[in-house]
Amino acid sequence: MRAFDLLARLCALFAGLVMMAVALATCGSIVSRQFFGAALLGDFELVQVGMAFAVAAFMPLCQIRRGNIIVDFFTTRASARTRNLLDRAGCLLLAIMCGLLAWRTLLGGLSAKEYESVTMLLQFPEWIAFVAMVPPLALTALIGLAQAFGAMPAAEDLADAQHAPASR
Repeated sequence: MRAFDLLARLCALFAGLVMMAVALATCGSIVSRQFFGAALLGDFELVQVGMAFAVAAFMPLCQIRRGNIIVDFFTTRASARTRNLLDRAGCLLLAIMCGLLAWRTLLGGLSAKEYESVTMLLQFPEWIAFVAMVPPLALTALIGLAQAFGAMPAAEDLADAQHAPASR
């Protein structure tokens, strides 16, 4: 799981950098519109492409930290074994969903490349945005599979480990 953790952190770091670039482009567009009467050409296209990637790239870290929302109203009185089984089933379902998303996103990217599909204003090749989302989605699927079938720490142990000082 250490390799998955490192890859998830790298994905999240890159997603954060992309989000900062999107925020700067948005601010630049607003300033340009206010002072020069014209927005940055294709600013909404930059936001669309950047945020699509960022959402996909934050998913591995969210999954490895088990940060997804869990509705435990019906399982509060269930045994630890039952909750563990349900957590593993949820990880498996998420792995299947992310695997399907990775597969279909890759096919969409290949199709966009084949038809030379580009954005309207910037003429940015759309296939690049599709293909950039595939590795983080596939990583999330692999993390989900590892959590479903491998050793998975209890949620309390995970929370304690996240708040403990890092030892290097």
